[in-house]
Amino acid sequence: MLEEAIALMRQLWTGDEVTHRGPHYRVESARLYTCPPEPPPVMVSGFGPRAATLAGRLGDGYVGTSPAPDLVGAFEQAGGVGKPKLALVKVCWGEDEAEARELAGELWPTSLLPGQLGQDLPTVAHFEQAVQLVDREEVGARFSCGPSPDPFLDALRAYEEAGYDEVFLTQVGPDQDGFLRFWDRELRPALRERAGAGR
Repeated sequence: MLEEAIALMRQLWTGDEVTHRGPHYRVESARLYTCPPEPPPVMVSGFGPRAATLAGRLGDGYVGTSPAPDLVGAFEQAGGVGKPKLALVKVCWGEDEAEARELAGELWPTSLLPGQLGQDLPTVAHFEQAVQLVDREEVGARFSCGPSPDPFLDALRAYEEAGYDEVFLTQVGPDQDGFLRFWDRELRPALRERAGAGR
């Protein structure tokens, strides 16, 4: 399905009229009249080895959500060497670590749904049923939480060691301003200090 979608997007970005009848998508005489000067890169997200391999074979880059060197390796072995490897990391900054962990568990219980389950559920009601099986405290324990930069630095180091080029932090919860102040005053200087020490 994803392979067909990527091919179809790239066909449409040519500006040509496209008719496509595939196993997953049907397009009749479709055309983009305002195409980008350059086709946008297709960054393929993948949570398992099959998706990481597909990303390396067909994508212009890889987006992961776990510091798994085997997934980065699968991407590179399938043709991803030299292509960007990006990671998305959810964090929950807060003045109180226990409260931040509780908030992470409340807002992102789907992060612990196993295997394909978190990808294939068809409705919100199904997700609500599935997360009843999730231990909310365990969710919070998987996130970098609280006011100290140390757990955030540990998480970033794990992604760096796994082979990612860039890491994007996503603050879970409403206090975006607090997280940005934390980034500016504590986390960014700590990262610069660590980078300088590694030279």
